[in-house]
Amino acid sequence: MSGRLFPALVAILLGVIVGALSFVPFVAVQYRRVGRLTAWQGLLWAGFVVYGLALWTYTLLPLPDTAAIRCVPAQLRPFNFIDDILDYPAGSAGQLVRNPAVMQVALNVMLFVPLGFFVRAIWRRGFLVTTLAGLAMSLMIEVTQHTGVYGVYPCAYRLFDVDDLLANTTGALLGGLLSVAIVPWLARRDEGAAPLRPRPVTFWRRLLAMFCDVLAVWLLGGVAGMLVNLWRIVVLGVDATPLDQTPANVAAALVPLVLLGALVLGTGRTVGDHAVLLRWEGGKRPEPVARTLRYLGGIGGWQLLTLAGSSLDLLFVVAGVVMLLTVKDRGGLPGVLSGMRPVDVREPDGEGDPATGRGSGQAGHDR
Repeated sequence: MSGRLFPALVAILLGVIVGALSFVPFVAVQYRRVGRLTAWQGLLWAGFVVYGLALWTYTLLPLPDTAAIRCVPAQLRPFNFIDDILDYPAGSAGQLVRNPAVMQVALNVMLFVPLGFFVRAIWRRGFLVTTLAGLAMSLMIEVTQHTGVYGVYPCAYRLFDVDDLLANTTGALLGGLLSVAIVPWLARRDEGAAPLRPRPVTFWRRLLAMFCDVLAVWLLGGVAGMLVNLWRIVVLGVDATPLDQTPANVAAALVPLVLLGALVLGTGRTVGDHAVLLRWEGGKRPEPVARTLRYLGGIGGWQLLTLAGSSLDLLFVVAGVVMLLTVKDRGGLPGVLSGMRPVDVREPDGEGDPATGRGSGQAGHDR
C-alpha cells in the first residue's frame, strides 16, 4: 500500500509547488488571452497540473535501489500485445475482461485519455495536435525509463514497449474525441470575453489580484531565503548542520518588501494588478505619495505587520477584505488611503464610472 501511495503523495506535493509557481503567470496569460479568469479555467488548469505530475510519478516512481535493479530489454515489435492476450484464456467476453494483458492495454489507453481532453479543453488544439501530444509525452516517459532515468541507473529497469506508445497515443486521441462536447461549450462561455474589451472591476477580480500579491511575497521570500542559505553553505563554507536560519529569514522578509514596493512606486501597480489588468487613477495626492499609501494599504502593510511579528496581520487581511466589499469602487483600503480607484487597463482614461467600476459598454461579470 505504501508503494502505491508514495507516487500519489509526491504528485500532490509537487502539484502544490508547481501550482503556486505557475498560478500568477497562468492568471496573467488568461487575462490577456480571453480577457478574464473563470472558475472553469482555473479548475481545468489545476486538474491538468495534478494529472501531469501524477502521470510522471506513477510511471517513474518509486525509484528502485541501484543494487536491486534488474535490467530489461526493449520490446520493439508492434502489436506484440495480441500474443500476450492469447497467452491467457480469451475465448469469451468474460475471459477477455479478466485477461491481464487486455487489462494492461486498457489501462495504458485510459492513462492518456485525460491528456487528450486537457490539450483540447485548455489549449483548444485539433485532434492532430492532441494525438501528437500524447505520442510525445508517452515517448518521453518511455525514453526516460529505457535510459535508466538518463544514466542515473546503469540500464533500463522498466520495459520500453512500443505497444505502450500505441496505447498511450490512442488514449490521447480518445480523450480529444471525448472533449468534442465540452470544447464548444467552453468556447460559447468565452464568446463575450474579448481580450481587448474592458471589463468590470469586481470584488472577485480584486480579491484575485490580492491573492496573486500574497503568492508573489511567499515565492520571492522563499527564493531569497534559499539563495542566502546556498551562498552561505557553498561560498562561505558555513556548516549546514545545524544552520542558523536568521539571515535567510531576514532576506525572506525584506526582499519581497523592497522589490514589490519598488514595483508599485515605479509602475503604480502590484504584481496582482499587472496579472488581472488593473491600473489606478484619480486622487489629488502627488503620485509618489499616493502610490506609497496604496502599497501600505495593501500588500506592503501586510508585509510590515508580518515582519514586525504582530498578530494584527490577520486582522489587517480581514479588514482589507471587508473594505473591498464595502467600498463602492472596489478600491478597498488602498483606495481609501490613496484617494485612487482601480480601473481596467483597457479602459480609456477618464471613461470609467466611479460608482460602479464600469466603463461605457461594459457588461457581465468577471473574476
